[in-house]
Amino acid sequence: MLKIQTFTFNPFQENTYVISDSEGHAAIVDPGNYETRENQKLVDYIREENLKPELLLNTHCHIDHVLGNAFVKRTFGISLWIHEQESAVLNSAKVFAPNYGFAGYESAEPDGYLTENQIIQIGSERLKVIFVPGHAPGHVVFYHEASQQCIGGDTLFRGSIGRTDLPGGNHDLLLEKIKSELFTLPEKTVVFPGHGPTTTIGFEKEHNPFVGKNARF
Repeated sequence: MLKIQTFTFNPFQENTYVISDSEGHAAIVDPGNYETRENQKLVDYIREENLKPELLLNTHCHIDHVLGNAFVKRTFGISLWIHEQESAVLNSAKVFAPNYGFAGYESAEPDGYLTENQIIQIGSERLKVIFVPGHAPGHVVFYHEASQQCIGGDTLFRGSIGRTDLPGGNHDLLLEKIKSELFTLPEKTVVFPGHGPTTTIGFEKEHNPFVGKNARF
């Protein structure tokens, strides 16, 4: 059984996820923790639940999703995995960080690269890597078929989609990939987004104003 714990960190109200199996094997996805209290909140949860972090995963590498990468790597001694097309985005984070008020940002280098349709093993659970660029050039989504849950990063939100006006963004590509990759998942699939509340594939196919059946934009 896969458990997904949500933390909302930093001024961008970014959702950080800790995913774990029934034996405590765990992965940390998109750590947005920056302040000391946020770091401590993450560590406290992992210790209290007796989790064993084994992987650090980024859906994409915009600054609000990578603020805690270095802290997580150092604290838990785990490797960072991103899509190779996010390398330039990750490298640019240290340049943009002070402009967003994160003068103390510490960069972290990836240890490996995720590939489309790759299967990631977290203890007894399997996550599929789905490639959904558009918000960012190397954006991926992590899908757990057994429980019909996915960590969607900044692709699909409740009633919205990821912005595409940042460097490397592509509006038409994001719309296409949401429809061809995410909307082919079961309608009951729960989407855990990079910001805001969870949603389902079925709800967004019905109601999303950008990609739903009555899209207005």
